[in-house]
Amino acid sequence: MLTQRVTVTVHASDPLSRAGLISHLRHQPTIDVVAGHDMGAGHDMPGAKQPDAAAVAIMLADRIDEPTTAELRRLLRAGCDQRVVLVARELREPDLLTVVEYGVRAIIWRHQATEERLLSAVHSAARGEGELPPDLVSRLLDQVGRLQRATAAGAGTSGTVPLFGMAPREVDVLRLLAEGFETRQISEKLAYSERTVKNILHALMTRLQLTNRAHAVAYALREGYI
Repeated sequence: MLTQRVTVTVHASDPLSRAGLISHLRHQPTIDVVAGHDMGAGHDMPGAKQPDAAAVAIMLADRIDEPTTAELRRLLRAGCDQRVVLVARELREPDLLTVVEYGVRAIIWRHQATEERLLSAVHSAARGEGELPPDLVSRLLDQVGRLQRATAAGAGTSGTVPLFGMAPREVDVLRLLAEGFETRQISEKLAYSERTVKNILHALMTRLQLTNRAHAVAYALREGYI
């Protein structure tokens, strides 16, 4: 356990839930709770001081939906050393890698979010360590194994493909796809075979769990790749 104080922001989908989390943490001698906000509300906690850069952000979410992922992206981009603890009511299998990709360091089930568990997760995140419920560890390892196999299958055309995010060649393909080019035209512009272009897109969509080419383009636009 850390002995120095850890700066924490608290983020939730409603004020009551946020107030409950804050009440768990405010009297802890090693926790300094500063302003957070309701997700999507765009306002801060009344009377709280603003952090320069929070060491740990705690997010309470019933499920991983668009507002939650938008907030995770915002928190991740708020600072290069941002660390996030997620308190979740439910987490579907596709959501697990999503939250890990967005910078979540620790996950606690909401029904297990005791004061002791919250404090442990905050300190683990502050140290740069991860903390997951035991039932999520095997699920995460299974997903990573599947994605690594999919990545290896798509990496043969041009070097290494990242497990998360996009490789430059993938961005090149999606940029042309967004401009309206067909597979044949993309292959001609990038000097790839049509099979290679199809393999790049298939591997990308499998790795990032994207449903089709339009979804892949939308993802790349949303994440700032193109």
